[in-house]
Amino acid sequence: MMTDELEDMDLLDDVDAASDGDGQLYEHLRMEVDRGQEPVRIDKYMSEHVQHSSRNRIQKAADAGFIQVNGTPVKSNYKVRPGDIITLMLDRPHYDTTIEPEDIPLDVVYEDDQLMVVDKPAGLVVHPGVGNFHGTLVNAIAWHLRNLPSYDPNDPSVGLVHRIDKDTSGLLVVAKTPEAKTELGAQFFNHDTHRSYVALVWGNFTEDTGRIEGNIGRDPKDRQRMAVFPAGGDIGKTAVTHYRVLERYGYTTLVECRLETGRTHQIRAHMKHIGHPLFADERYGGMEILRGERTASYKAYIQNCLKLCSRQALHAKTLGFVHPVTHEQMDFTSELADDMQALIDKWRNYTRNVDIK
Repeated sequence: MMTDELEDMDLLDDVDAASDGDGQLYEHLRMEVDRGQEPVRIDKYMSEHVQHSSRNRIQKAADAGFIQVNGTPVKSNYKVRPGDIITLMLDRPHYDTTIEPEDIPLDVVYEDDQLMVVDKPAGLVVHPGVGNFHGTLVNAIAWHLRNLPSYDPNDPSVGLVHRIDKDTSGLLVVAKTPEAKTELGAQFFNHDTHRSYVALVWGNFTEDTGRIEGNIGRDPKDRQRMAVFPAGGDIGKTAVTHYRVLERYGYTTLVECRLETGRTHQIRAHMKHIGHPLFADERYGGMEILRGERTASYKAYIQNCLKLCSRQALHAKTLGFVHPVTHEQMDFTSELADDMQALIDKWRNYTRNVDIK
């Protein structure tokens, strides 16, 4: 059970990364059409049966000749029949995703025989995936626990209980035992944990506090981004974010965000949805100058801000949960990362020296 601001990739992202290779194709996916299946286009069938896939991405794979039925490439309008064997063939071998320990610095905030809490720096990918098979937080944890016989980094019943994005800094909890992961996972699933983030966002807020509710799902126009859909609708998953203004800088605002749910890119998508993208969040439009003056000096100021903190200004600051064995309340706080603190200090100084109308 994984939750939180997850930076995830799907299997069909491999299609975009395909290279010329040696002409040989390698099987990455195999599935058999159900015996009672009615004739239906293969792109529709696969989009309904392959996790995290999209019909558009499947169509691209078929057009590139990577989707075969019974050993023969087919186009996206092919209608599947009962018993068909569908395979996704790419021009390189399937990557071995075995997690190996790697000696990567790890900031351990707390540790006992059941769990540990780590403070992840911005820029560190949490889990191996397409384009990042080494040098991740999971590899670092495997190294840290390499002498613990009971901890297998390739066993999904132990390890990270939740995740945050590569360019988000802050706190994460790791379970050392299956029992601890089950108990902690249930707390996250039932929203019994306490988590808050600090974010610098574009624009000023009318109110000091607020609640954002809207389903979050894949943006149909951009698979690497999430979009907000009507709450209670059939598209996306329920998501609720509470925010509180900490400081106002006129053109930007420092806010605390408390997650009621933990969806992929939840804070980033919700803030963009209400017109306040995170500062420097390239994927959600935060690298643009969305508020402020049109002067050359202001543009230069913003560019200097982006040099100080070139990633989304988001930090997982607090984490609270009940210990899976002792049942004590455990609460942790992380100091802001240096780049984000420098950015905030620069905006504080700006508001002291500039008359913002």
